[in-house]
Amino acid sequence: MTLFAARRKADDFLMKLNYKVLGQGEPVIILHGLFGMLDNWMAFGKQLSSDYTVFLVDLPNHGRSPHIPAMNYHILADALKEFMEGLWIYEAALLGHSMGGKVAMQAALSYSDLVSKLVVFDIAPKKYTPNHDNILMALSNINLNGIELRSQVEEELLAEIKDPGVTSFLAKNIQRTKDGGFEWKLNLENITNSYENILDAPVLTDQEYQKETVFIRGELSPYISTNEDNLILRYFPKAVVETIPNAGHWLHVDAFDILLDKVRKFLSS
Repeated sequence: MTLFAARRKADDFLMKLNYKVLGQGEPVIILHGLFGMLDNWMAFGKQLSSDYTVFLVDLPNHGRSPHIPAMNYHILADALKEFMEGLWIYEAALLGHSMGGKVAMQAALSYSDLVSKLVVFDIAPKKYTPNHDNILMALSNINLNGIELRSQVEEELLAEIKDPGVTSFLAKNIQRTKDGGFEWKLNLENITNSYENILDAPVLTDQEYQKETVFIRGELSPYISTNEDNLILRYFPKAVVETIPNAGHWLHVDAFDILLDKVRKFLSS
C-alpha cells in the first residue's frame, strides 16, 4: 500500500472524487476530457506507474464521481485542490486532456504551489465554439429504459454520430443498475447545462504559472493552432509546444508510445 492510499480517509474531503492509484514515487495526476472517465487513461497510467504514483481521477459529473449542479473551471479546480488536500498530496504533476487540460491549467494558475509541472494534451487556454451539440443530442435521445444490451446504445449513437470510435467511447458511460437495466454514469443534464462554461477558457487575469509546462498537440487536430503560441506563453511563460505528427485530438489513442515517451522525458527532466 502506498503512503497516499494508507492516508486515505473518505470523510476528510467534501467532494469525494472517484479515483484509482497506481505505482509508487512522486505523484502524477491524470485528468480526462469531456464525456470521459479515468478508465480512458488506465493503460497510460499503468505505464507511468513504474516510476510515479499515478492518480487517475473522475472529474465531477463524470464516471463515478459526484454529480454537481454547475461546472466551471474554478469549481473543477477547487474540487481537484480539495481532492489533493484530502489525500495529503502537497504537490503533483498535472496531466490533462482537453477539458481536463483546462482544469489542469486553472489549477496551475490558481494554486501554483500544488502543481510541480504541467502537461496539457491538445487544448489551448481559450474559449472554443460549440462542436459537441450532435453528441449531446444523441445521448439525450437514447431511452435507457428500453435498452437490454450495451451494443444497442452503440448502434443508436452510431446512427447519429457516424464515428465508431466516438460511439464506443461514449457507450462506456452506461452502467448496469441493481435491477438489471442501464443508467448513465455521467450527469448528462448538468453537463448540458454547463456546456457554455466547459467551452470557455480557464479564468485568465494577470495570473501566470511560472513552472515547467508542455503543451502537446496532434498535427491533425484543430484544437491548438500554430499561431497560438503567444497566447499560451502569456499565461505559461515557461511552456513549450510540441506536435505529434499524424495524430488527432485523441493523442493517447493515435500515438500512445510517442506520447508516453514525451511525457516521460518531460517529467524526468
